[in-house]
Amino acid sequence: MKKSLLAIAAIGAFASAAQAQSSVTVYGILDVGYIGENTRASTSANRTTAPTTANGSLKSTGNQFGQSAEQSSRLGFKGTEDLGGGTSALFTVEVDLAPSTGTTVMPGSTRQAFVGLKKNGLGMGAVGTQYTGIHNAVAATDPGQTNNMMGNVIYPRASGSAAAPTADSATSGTTVSYTVRTANTLTLQSDNFAGFSAGAMLVANNRNDTQTTTTVGNTTTTTGGLTNQNGWGLNANYTLQKFYVTAAYQAFTSKNDNATVVTTTAANGATVTSPTPAIWSAATGGSNIRDNQFYAGATYDFGILKAYAQYVARKASVQQNSGNYIKRNAEQIGVRSYITPTIEGWASIGMGKGNEFGVGAPTVNFNGWQLGSNYYLSKRTNLYAIYGQTQTSNGTVGNGAAAVSTSYGGSNYAVGVRHTF
Repeated sequence: MKKSLLAIAAIGAFASAAQAQSSVTVYGILDVGYIGENTRASTSANRTTAPTTANGSLKSTGNQFGQSAEQSSRLGFKGTEDLGGGTSALFTVEVDLAPSTGTTVMPGSTRQAFVGLKKNGLGMGAVGTQYTGIHNAVAATDPGQTNNMMGNVIYPRASGSAAAPTADSATSGTTVSYTVRTANTLTLQSDNFAGFSAGAMLVANNRNDTQTTTTVGNTTTTTGGLTNQNGWGLNANYTLQKFYVTAAYQAFTSKNDNATVVTTTAANGATVTSPTPAIWSAATGGSNIRDNQFYAGATYDFGILKAYAQYVARKASVQQNSGNYIKRNAEQIGVRSYITPTIEGWASIGMGKGNEFGVGAPTVNFNGWQLGSNYYLSKRTNLYAIYGQTQTSNGTVGNGAAAVSTSYGGSNYAVGVRHTF
């Protein structure tokens, strides 16, 4: 009897110890508030293919009880398991939330989903959908903490409408400046050694099917081929007392030949291909591209305030024609400070240049600025107010009667509440 009791006690103690060595955390952010927006785009008199007002300007305004102005609403689960010997397993699953639209979990909204291993004193590795090295570096050095408002030229907000340039246009000054996350990704990150750490990223999603060609009359049909989405990246950062500096580089390649292509040859020898071979598109990103991205940022904590400096550059070009490209670079400075123990404020200002499609395409200068503040009701809950503006110079596309000159400006504001859990 005593042996049985001892055995049960030992099993219970072992189970308790095993449970203590594992942990799962549920976390999230809910961010809602009142959001307003004004955008305007001016076009030249030569533009006859799009609707314009008498003075050639297009305007839009909007306001709503919206969401995720200061920080994207999300729900996440993360956990660790102690494997012994300083080694642990870890995982993270995180999805977007849309509290103001009634959607509990947004479709196709996976932010992160990965499993990894960590060795104390060495570092960690993980596989799955993860933030890129550049995004992690931006998150650590952005005075606005990657909010979703206009005015930030490093982490630009997606804005615009059918009447105004969209966020994916360099001429609007709000081109997406880097890749935030990637799927099919292996990441390696070292521990901190004397203030220095480094990491690497590898993206691989490849398929190659046998390519076949069939010709019937004057029509040739090609099926199969290569689908190759890959990339790599490096990052490093260094901390010296109150000074922090980080840099990251990443490059992605997309090859998409695995599609059914029909080519018809006319009597005069002209050929028509359907679908048209994919090229770079400012609106969609397209396929068959080479995309190179670089970021550097630094912060210094003066005690009464923290200063920020950032630089980002990106160039994506069509593999079939390197003269068909889009590129963008921007720099930004800012400060962030606690005015009182419960009131925090920040300000940033930046500028940059965008160029689309090479010869004959616009080269425009843009700028943006942003002001924001937080009033902390507790460690988890704060009220916020944010205002930002973006403006570009004129850019001209085309020649003669087909020439189009455009400029873009936008501003938006938000007051809301953010709760973290």
